[in-house]
Amino acid sequence: MNTEALKRYFRKEFNGWWMISIMVAAVILLPIIFIFLSLFHEPNENWLHIRQYLLKNYVMNTIVIVGVTGVLTAFLGVSLAWLIAAYDFPLRKFFRWGLILPLAIPPYIAAYIYRTMLSYTGVLQTTLRNNFDYQINSELLSISSLRGAIFIFTIFLFPYVYIITRAFLESQSTSFFESARLLGKKPLTIFLKVILPLSRPAIIGGAVLVIYEVMSDYGVTSYFGIHTITTAIFQTWFGMYDVDSAMRLASWLMIFIVGLFILERILRQRRRYQLSNQTRPLSRMKLTGFRAGAATAFCSVIVALGFFIPFIQLLSWARLTFDKVWDESFFLLLYQTVYVAAIATTLILIISVIVANVCRTQSSLSYFLAKWITSGYSIPGAIIAIGVLAMFIMLDKKLAPLYSAIGFEGAPLVLSLSLVMLIVGYTIRFMATGFNAVEVGFEKIGTQYSEASRMLGLGVTKTFFKVDLPLIRGALFSGFILTFIEICKELPLVLLLRPFNFETLATKTFQFAKDEQIYEASIPSLIIICISTLSVIIFQMVDKRVKR
Repeated sequence: MNTEALKRYFRKEFNGWWMISIMVAAVILLPIIFIFLSLFHEPNENWLHIRQYLLKNYVMNTIVIVGVTGVLTAFLGVSLAWLIAAYDFPLRKFFRWGLILPLAIPPYIAAYIYRTMLSYTGVLQTTLRNNFDYQINSELLSISSLRGAIFIFTIFLFPYVYIITRAFLESQSTSFFESARLLGKKPLTIFLKVILPLSRPAIIGGAVLVIYEVMSDYGVTSYFGIHTITTAIFQTWFGMYDVDSAMRLASWLMIFIVGLFILERILRQRRRYQLSNQTRPLSRMKLTGFRAGAATAFCSVIVALGFFIPFIQLLSWARLTFDKVWDESFFLLLYQTVYVAAIATTLILIISVIVANVCRTQSSLSYFLAKWITSGYSIPGAIIAIGVLAMFIMLDKKLAPLYSAIGFEGAPLVLSLSLVMLIVGYTIRFMATGFNAVEVGFEKIGTQYSEASRMLGLGVTKTFFKVDLPLIRGALFSGFILTFIEICKELPLVLLLRPFNFETLATKTFQFAKDEQIYEASIPSLIIICISTLSVIIFQMVDKRVKR
């Protein structure tokens, strides 16, 4: 297998797959290039006005929300991960996966639920007035502010930190924890002096995912009336109809994200850890009495705030508006959501299979390629949308003579007003979800079967269809489901790239909420949440399989 002849043969066979992979990487690179090139354009009056009067406020609000949310989600996620990993208490097995449930509710849906519930006419204040004759100051419960946005982001995004940190603690902290206990250290001291420093890479990784989600958000900040860079991009595009200034804002946000990415790498590499190779489960300490009750109550409050309270409230509202919303137009909405999500997901998996198969060569180029095509997940949807729009407008201009030749008058925007642009945006944004699932599938089956097939005379393509594809069907299925779910939930990107009069569940939910038709928004919200809950179920099934 290591002879030069075989290496040359395999390299030749891979040429076609490599070419496709490099073309995909180029398509993903182009929108980012268009974004950065906008920095060198001559600024217009709108941009000068934004820079002089508005940009400082946009930047400060973004920094405050990102910073405070990052700290709070890290604290909450690490606390719960340590509690679940190190202690045994009533309902622990349920909370182990139940604490992931808040991820099933997109923050923009949670925002309008809590704002309505806590308003003057909401269920909380109405109950206090009518049943207990108690009038509470409405300002104390108002969440249409920075603090309200931070609360929503913290409660519904902390599972990113919780999942990563819990997995790390359960697999790597056993020997360190038990050694510290043998030395007579108290649990709190062990957590602060041993576990917390040891878990820093996992904590930073989870917190960075939260920060990426916060910077990508448009629904929460827009609904609460908070001015951030992302909302400014939408306002500049739809309010001023100024794509150039929107691209400038996107480029500055992109620079901030690149800086954050570099900082994260520096923080994770400055200190190295000698990790244990053992996988022996952590010996949990059993809590009794008040401590057991406090642990159960703490987890219960978080799960209730993050899933059960908003879910039950949506069910109550849906019962009131079911006949009004559930009609033929709603079935069209469902069809459009499933249709575009299915096409984009299928395209993502096809590309993921090609690139993941190429990346099995374990070269430095394949590593770079894998990182590049999955970078879209860390880029806010608004930035991707701006870049994709600029790319398609340029493409339409280049194809204008062809349009004229086939009967279109003038220089129309054909591709820029079609679903093609939205599907390309989805593909760039969620390539990481499909690729990671396929890559894990290839890692599990190894290379011995494909190598044996090639030695028997089959090429790379035939080997893939006859050997590899049947072995990774499970990974493809899970990748399809997870990617499909993420696309159904996406809001900023589809708001910017959808064709005229094209709605999905996410855009219709947001539109209902924006028009203060909160009850009507409950049914599409419930469908999104039910679809999203599938990802939690799949994650739990995969987690159990790995532990076995």
